[in-house]
Amino acid sequence: MLFSQKLLVAPACVLTLVGALLAWTDVRSARGDALLLVEADSGKVLDEQNATYPWYPASVTKLMTAYVTFKAVRDNRISLDSLFTVSPEAVAQQPSKMGFKSGTRITVDNALKMLLVHSANDMAVVLAEGVSGSITKFADEMNAAARRLGMMQTHYVNPNGLPADDQFTSARDLAILARTLIREFPEYDYYWHIASIRLGKRIYRNTNKLIDAYPGTDGMKTGFICASGFNLVATATRGDKRLIAVVLGATSSMGRSVKAAQLFERGFGADPLSWLKPSLGTVDSLLPIAAAPPDLREDICGNNRHRRPIEDSEEGGEAVPAAGADDAQRSLLLSGLRGAARGASVLTSGLAAAIAPIDVYTGPARTGLASGPPAAAVPAAKKKPGSIDVAAKPATAKPPTAKPAPAKPAQAADPAAKPASTAAVPKPANAATGLKPWPGTEQAAPSASGAKTKPAVAASPKPPPQIAPKTETQ
Repeated sequence: MLFSQKLLVAPACVLTLVGALLAWTDVRSARGDALLLVEADSGKVLDEQNATYPWYPASVTKLMTAYVTFKAVRDNRISLDSLFTVSPEAVAQQPSKMGFKSGTRITVDNALKMLLVHSANDMAVVLAEGVSGSITKFADEMNAAARRLGMMQTHYVNPNGLPADDQFTSARDLAILARTLIREFPEYDYYWHIASIRLGKRIYRNTNKLIDAYPGTDGMKTGFICASGFNLVATATRGDKRLIAVVLGATSSMGRSVKAAQLFERGFGADPLSWLKPSLGTVDSLLPIAAAPPDLREDICGNNRHRRPIEDSEEGGEAVPAAGADDAQRSLLLSGLRGAARGASVLTSGLAAAIAPIDVYTGPARTGLASGPPAAAVPAAKKKPGSIDVAAKPATAKPPTAKPAPAKPAQAADPAAKPASTAAVPKPANAATGLKPWPGTEQAAPSASGAKTKPAVAASPKPPPQIAPKTETQ
């Protein structure tokens, strides 16, 4: 009898111990990071860890800033060419920012590009004040949108994600927001995967390093403050499948990129054991956890770190490694990731190197320049103004060549000789029709042939020649 009682008591103790251990592990994990992988079309959850824990969003807040701005355009409250003014409040924002003087005017289109590529905190305030009149009123619109979308763990107090105790979200809510942006505003998908922007002679690379490192990446936004760690909402597409990966609380910018790429590999790869795994449902069905957001300040920015990020610098750059320890960690992470991908190199580099920067500027929208996604192909014509003049000549050159074929060179003299040699030039001039998925790739397109591009060249003869000198770099 005593023996049987021991048998009954022992399992109970073991179960209690295991339960406590699991609870402790869960809390520790929540303080480490949160991960979520979702199918963009269906919302099906493919992988998740701590996805319903509240978290400080940092600059992934700007996804909602963009959403409210897009909605204001759709509702005809503003347009992409609307001019907003940089206020003293915008100037006072911490880095990263564009650093324009108070009174500078900028279009909504250019402000969005600076916001989403360079993570400019001052541009977030410019958009907030321009759309709603004040940061407070804009935050009210952000919160109203969050409630409408079912983002039950989200609350905003500012449009850029700089530190605020009352500003929080979760991986679940961010995936819901990312899906909504993709589904409600497909015409603005262009903004998410701009590899770089150019303001004058200065080029700003996208803070989302996956664009240059993971094939198929097509969005969305990074974020960092000490309390949140390194956050990332990323999207990638292969074939007809688009995935959304959310990483919150990584210990470095490289770490969040690696984690997101690992999630993508699992989602795009064929898992022979997938039928054994229980269904995780859809992202909307994930149950929120009532808790305070973990504060990772000591872990991320504490003195015990080999490499300490500058305090709340928001993507402004991590401090230089004390003794190169982080370089070794980076190599280890990359090699581990490549090994996990059955020998394939998952993270590469230089994917965005050939993509020309998108020009941004202050002041009113310029005639003939792309003011938004629908005119994304215009840069091809801007960068080759000479091809427009050449394209106009074949019209006058063709009558002489139609009559006497043998007398072509002598009869038409210099004007006739040019069309013969330039007949192929107009064709590539507008070969940027493949520009939509990757803005700026028009420079790779001129090798394409086919006379069908002629009408497109004639359709865009007006881009101003002063844009041409800006194409000297990638």
